[in-house]
Amino acid sequence: MGQIRRRVVVTGVGLVSPVGIGTEETWRRLLAGESGIERITLFDPTGFACQVAGEVKGFEPEKYVDKKDIKKTGRFIQFALAATQFAMAQSGLVMEAEDAERVGVYVGSGIGAFEVIEREHEKLMTGGPGRVSPFFITATIANLAAGQISIRYGATGPNLAHATACTTGAHAIGESFRVIERGDADVMIAGGSEAAVTPLSIAGFAAMRALSTRNDDPATASRPWDAGRDGFVAGEGAGVLVLEELEHAKARGATILAEIMGYAANSDAFHTNAPPEDGRGVRRVMQMALADAELEPSKISYLNAHATSTPLGDRAEAKAIVETFGEHAKDLWVSSTKSMTGHLLGGAGSLEAGILVMALRDQVAPPTTNLVDVDPSCEFGLVRDKGMPLAMEYAMTNSFGFGGTNASIVMRRWSEEIA
Repeated sequence: MGQIRRRVVVTGVGLVSPVGIGTEETWRRLLAGESGIERITLFDPTGFACQVAGEVKGFEPEKYVDKKDIKKTGRFIQFALAATQFAMAQSGLVMEAEDAERVGVYVGSGIGAFEVIEREHEKLMTGGPGRVSPFFITATIANLAAGQISIRYGATGPNLAHATACTTGAHAIGESFRVIERGDADVMIAGGSEAAVTPLSIAGFAAMRALSTRNDDPATASRPWDAGRDGFVAGEGAGVLVLEELEHAKARGATILAEIMGYAANSDAFHTNAPPEDGRGVRRVMQMALADAELEPSKISYLNAHATSTPLGDRAEAKAIVETFGEHAKDLWVSSTKSMTGHLLGGAGSLEAGILVMALRDQVAPPTTNLVDVDPSCEFGLVRDKGMPLAMEYAMTNSFGFGGTNASIVMRRWSEEIA
């Protein structure tokens, strides 16, 4: 007899994004089709091939980090702490009432504090080793978002930082789902964070010809599914979810936002930064997630796609969607909110998982903007321009990353009838 799977629900969502600081602000602006992509202000982009990005505007770290600790934390850590604060507030979880050993933290980053690395390297080169900050290492390394969150809330359960490129946030949530499902924790704080809008990062991605060069009109530079797309737009921010075992959430009277039904991860085993054109790894990971959720493809009403606005990546995902959903594809509604936020790299998967929770909660699908000439490979419904009311019981989100790493998560709308 197989082990009984514990049910896992979402009770808190914290979002920090280029379209808003806070979950409800981010959600409201996404539904309105508002873009957070502008000309870069974090440094002077003159002379760069790509001069646009999705920056988190007006972020005040002192609201989320003790002033004495600001210089000890990279921007990605600050975003993660802010997103966790929002998620914990929404969940109503009181750590003093919890068994701390049953609360874990899986929050990762694809890169870590790139801006600190660049700054401290410049100090080293111009002033010598004595100028390097004693906080350089702890402000920079990717696991310190999870570490700082654990320290702040006193969570002594499982603590791990995934670093799987653009799949990081989705892996953190999916693996946290598994931790609770098998009984190793009752609560997991899960997600990803990134702050890679820096000179070296933008120059590096541009050198790969991965970024859009539509500098004359930043708001339309990110255009997933559009035939005129020319690369992704880098974004920054964080998404953090509070996951709980169902009976634990019910016992403390938590407001349940959604239930996680299935998760899968796999690898293309094909290329460092490009998927196979037939999208076989993506197709397989969606099929695996559906099987884990014990659902037929026809049960999915909405898919928040990975679609980053790159010609090859979007086309491969579109092919995989059509092949996975078959005849149901024409009734499936799909969008890529990266058209408004840009691509948050290690924070993308968890931001979009949070968006999926909000979509299920409010029964509204967020749009893809900037669709002028839809790529013919998109043989499915596309939510365009504004949020669209949609009755959805089940929904899915995809994330893929360099190295061929893939993840897919399936969620269910919460209602008392399924409690």
